[in-house]
Amino acid sequence: MVSHQNDAGTAKLERVVIRFAGDSGDGMQLTGDRFTHEAAAFGNDLATQPDFPAEIRAPQGTLPGVSSFQIQIADYDIFTAGDQPDVLVAMNPAALKANLDDLPRGAIVIVNTDEFSKRSLAKVGFVADPLSDETLSDFVVHRVPMTSLTSSATESTGVGKKDAQRAKNMFALGLLSWMYGRPIGGTEQFMREKFAARPDIAEANIVAFRAGWNYGETTESFATTYEIAPAQLPAGTYRQITGNTALAYGLITAGRLAELPVFLGTYPITPASDILHELSKYKHFDVTTFQAEDEIAGIGAALGASLGGALGVTSTSGPGLALESETIGLAVMTELPLIVIDVQRGGPSTGLPTKTEQADLLQALYGRNGESPVAVVAPRSPADCFATALEAARIALGYRTPVLLLSDGVIANGSEPWSVPDVTRLDAIDPAFEQDGDDAEGFRPYTRDPDTLARPLAVPGTKGRTHRIGGLEKADGSGDISYDPANHDLMVRLRQAKISGIAVPDLEVNDPEGRAELLLIGWGSTYGPIGEACRRARRRGVPVAHAHLRYLNPLPANLGDVLRRYRTVVAAELNGGQLAMLLRAKYLVDVKPWTKITGTAFTVQEMVGVIDAALDGSIEDLEQDKVFAARAQATYRTVGGNT
Repeated sequence: MVSHQNDAGTAKLERVVIRFAGDSGDGMQLTGDRFTHEAAAFGNDLATQPDFPAEIRAPQGTLPGVSSFQIQIADYDIFTAGDQPDVLVAMNPAALKANLDDLPRGAIVIVNTDEFSKRSLAKVGFVADPLSDETLSDFVVHRVPMTSLTSSATESTGVGKKDAQRAKNMFALGLLSWMYGRPIGGTEQFMREKFAARPDIAEANIVAFRAGWNYGETTESFATTYEIAPAQLPAGTYRQITGNTALAYGLITAGRLAELPVFLGTYPITPASDILHELSKYKHFDVTTFQAEDEIAGIGAALGASLGGALGVTSTSGPGLALESETIGLAVMTELPLIVIDVQRGGPSTGLPTKTEQADLLQALYGRNGESPVAVVAPRSPADCFATALEAARIALGYRTPVLLLSDGVIANGSEPWSVPDVTRLDAIDPAFEQDGDDAEGFRPYTRDPDTLARPLAVPGTKGRTHRIGGLEKADGSGDISYDPANHDLMVRLRQAKISGIAVPDLEVNDPEGRAELLLIGWGSTYGPIGEACRRARRRGVPVAHAHLRYLNPLPANLGDVLRRYRTVVAAELNGGQLAMLLRAKYLVDVKPWTKITGTAFTVQEMVGVIDAALDGSIEDLEQDKVFAARAQATYRTVGGNT
């Protein structure tokens, strides 16, 4: 946070990282989202990362029940939501304690003192009041009785005490909006629309928001405001967007480009459910959403829709993908287009539903019976989800194949500015369905396009195009059931050749000076931390190259040459080293894994440390199972065997 003070008491900043934290019922996600909207409207570059409990009603006042929302805003292009918060708004002791270790020296801490009772302090293990001892001596602390100030301010609205106190998050938002010069009109209008059926609640929230603004304006302890200029982004129309929303928009656009209806068959599962919620709003764009009784029914309906001439899609997370494996195999056998969105979360089993992970890569590639290859793509950021959804549709329709799109919790829930494309300049997608024809010589549904190896696709009811469909092995050309060994060998290899032959662009490498000896490679949400760490390293005069994979099956044709170009290659991913293992096996290159499985994203500082360790030769070069075993044993000993 670089600042320049002027005479008017306003400090000019290049960037700031703000974290709102409180109970899951304190409205921290809404508060952060509103601050994000105003930052986007102001023109800052931004990145956000929400964090919340998995439980619908997490225990109040406890560490597991803390919900937070972090945003970084800047006057230049940024890659992540930031490592450490420059400003922490803590609505209770649990929020303070849960986030205290993340604060850098000199950070601003704004606490809601009304919630710091002896009982609430004891609940999270504070022996003494941290507002009275030396716990916060390294920080700039502002003690604000937000609950009582909100209750007093909203008395005139006539709402009950409980509803009045619920508005304290708007008091916090008003205070932060004043501190950082955010406009207020948008938030007030939002409240009127959100609570249109309860105008008294809308008024209470607006009054609380204004009270927070006025508190900052009139209280001497807040002597400085902060100014962050708009970012100089490429010309265009921008809006703030989350990854799940961008995926939904990409699917809608793909349907329009292909002139096909979009059908989403799905079962709600964190963190993918927002895709269903968003798509359900767009029936007027020929979008049908079907909430099934489980994931198996959802993907079955989606595959049936694909056979019927729609763009069939299902959305899920790791546990649901496991259930859907048999139907994905059916789509491989029948060679039907299908988009399967897997928004990855911590596993195994139910695991960590609201935390992030990238551990489904091997499941996406190989998690089915038999030889059943599919295309796999992965967006790198929330805004990139739009283009990746379009690409998934092009591949699925063009090659008659399931496409697995691997997003993750960081991308799905995070947000950033998105440059809204001119849809008139997007290439049309031709599904190339069979048209009515003469069946005198018999329709051969498993003949193949010589360029793509895709089979013809005939919607049931197309004149002269009757054929058998199902999961039993197909005879080459005719599509009849076949148990012939030679035919099975041929069909397995044809299906693999079709996927291997999908046209994907060469991998681009960010190596500005062309003299780096270290390459960092990643996929999915690791793009931001790796990219920012490389940028920082280059500022120090340390040459380092960065490559990021969108296409995970097939891999780019030049990937092997890229890997062999560098003395040291490190693959950073939020799993046990799955990509590193694949690259080692396929290209016989000593790709060193750098992994993290904490349910949280890499920080930029962690990746800076990886760069330094790789260059000085101290990076861990052990087998992954040995590394994990050592870490687990060390942790177990540290906590005395009581995990």
